[in-house]
Amino acid sequence: MRLFLTALLATAAVIASPAEARGRWSEAQANNWYAKQPWLVGANYTPASAINQLEMWQEATWDPKRIDYELNLAQGIGMNTMRVFLHDQLWEQDKEGFKRRIEEFLTIAQRHNIKPLFVLFDSCWDPDPKLGPQHPPIPGVHNSGWVQGPGLPGLRDRSRYPGYKAYVQGVIGAFANDDRILGWDVWNEPDNGADQYKGQEGKEPLVRAMLAQVFTWARDADPSQPITSGVWLGDDWTPGGKGSPMEKLQLAQSDVITFHDYNWPETFEGRIKQLLPYGRPILCTEYMARGNGSTFDGSLPIAKRYNVAMMNWGFVDGKTQTRLPWDSWQKPYVMAEPTIWFHEVFRGDGTPYRKAETDLIRRLAAAPKGVVPPGEPPVPAPRKRR
Repeated sequence: MRLFLTALLATAAVIASPAEARGRWSEAQANNWYAKQPWLVGANYTPASAINQLEMWQEATWDPKRIDYELNLAQGIGMNTMRVFLHDQLWEQDKEGFKRRIEEFLTIAQRHNIKPLFVLFDSCWDPDPKLGPQHPPIPGVHNSGWVQGPGLPGLRDRSRYPGYKAYVQGVIGAFANDDRILGWDVWNEPDNGADQYKGQEGKEPLVRAMLAQVFTWARDADPSQPITSGVWLGDDWTPGGKGSPMEKLQLAQSDVITFHDYNWPETFEGRIKQLLPYGRPILCTEYMARGNGSTFDGSLPIAKRYNVAMMNWGFVDGKTQTRLPWDSWQKPYVMAEPTIWFHEVFRGDGTPYRKAETDLIRRLAAAPKGVVPPGEPPVPAPRKRR
């Protein structure tokens, strides 16, 4: 009985809203912050030497030399931001060491004029993350080692929630006034079903309930940087539209609006138009899947015209193997490479996969906000439906 009461009191303490949590930024605050930024262009970043966020950050596999080399590649093509995933178990394992490695990462990033957007939790891929050595990549399979955070066992165990609160507030609190950080993306694709893995029944309500708390925990740490969580799944993100309860929570709580889109240019532009009425800065924190119709050539000029920040998935080909398409989970590419790479900008040796793309990024990054340099190809016309 005593253990039950202790767990109950701990859960109640987590649910209770802190009295001094800062409010959501006003539209004016959000837009003032965005006006001080350059046109933001970058990638979702994991070094080629890491299969997932645990391998990136754990002391035994921490690789600052590789990170420095790769962020130098980013700087060379005009990138000025990176979206970087953290994990609650890293905090639980070694708080001080984790903070030191974040500090070292920020020092490297600043040297290359890059401000990271840090991601705290994630609903994608393996629902049972474990610390320690990570398994090698599954041959021919896209993102075969990525892990969720906190993971389904952790979501179902309410006694662990005070630890999640300590992680959110410990990490944000340590860097709340650090102008080397762009912002905090508190949960990546929270309603992603990660259908490659079984046994995830009841996940969405648990995530949605915890995400509401995570926004409060993050605000209670009073960061000077914006807080957000990006919509990605539904068809209607307009204010008052038919969005899901999760999407409405994300859009109502985010200081700045973030979204994902891996579709053709006309769909991408339609997404932006749905989000413009919120009157807040818009950041596309995932895009670019060549085989799915989402390309640098198609999406970047549109984003530049609307002053939408852009972070593509993948940077240097490595252990995540995201040059391979999503369907590699059903048909692994073990006999031959795909016709075109799905994600990634650079090969492992630092040469561009497609030089025309890196040249385009560099030209657009150098142009003033909202301006597409003369001579860029026009936005492709909508495809005719057959």
